[in-house]
Amino acid sequence: MKVEELFNGVYRLDGKIATENLDRGKKVYNEELRTVDKTEYRMWNPYRSKLGAAILKGLKTFKIRRDSNVLYIGAATGTTTSHVSDIVRDGRVYCVELSERNMRDLINVCESRRNMMPILADANFPEKYEEYVGQCDILYQDASARDQAELILRNSRFIESGGYIYFVIKSQSIDISEKPEAVFKSELDKLKGEFELIETVDLEPYDSLHLFAVLRKK
Repeated sequence: MKVEELFNGVYRLDGKIATENLDRGKKVYNEELRTVDKTEYRMWNPYRSKLGAAILKGLKTFKIRRDSNVLYIGAATGTTTSHVSDIVRDGRVYCVELSERNMRDLINVCESRRNMMPILADANFPEKYEEYVGQCDILYQDASARDQAELILRNSRFIESGGYIYFVIKSQSIDISEKPEAVFKSELDKLKGEFELIETVDLEPYDSLHLFAVLRKK
């Protein structure tokens, strides 16, 4: 089986994408495990992960490195964050999640992954967890909230100039009465002052009514 590295820590196997399993032998969301030349890979399901979907839809700007520190807002039960954990083997993933129910599952994932830190908190109030979060290279925002752009602005304190933002805009969480395209534009317009828009990716057919955007802090 041929293994091709698409980005740092992201691989293509038989037309599908995968990451090298940091927690060998263990699954996070019942994903398939494959071993090639003694290396175990976790197949990355794009229907369960918007970052995985964006990669398969042609994402060009991938700045997550082996030593990156990532602030992930809306970590849920750890599906995408676990793949990010595979990639940032020498870095840290700060996993902010509001739901106590999701947090229980997330903690189970973090217990066996040394580079993941679960943080039960409301991302509207970053001052409540700033003592736990260091300076980060990447801010990943995937929260189902009405104030998604504002969450980025409030948490931009953790990202230095030149750092990157990965923004999953969920139109139906913001305004179900507006056309998705209008919601996407409105959210991105709110970030113009502090961030430069680098790239957008339509996630169809993996996720409808969502837009994946990459921005850079000015």
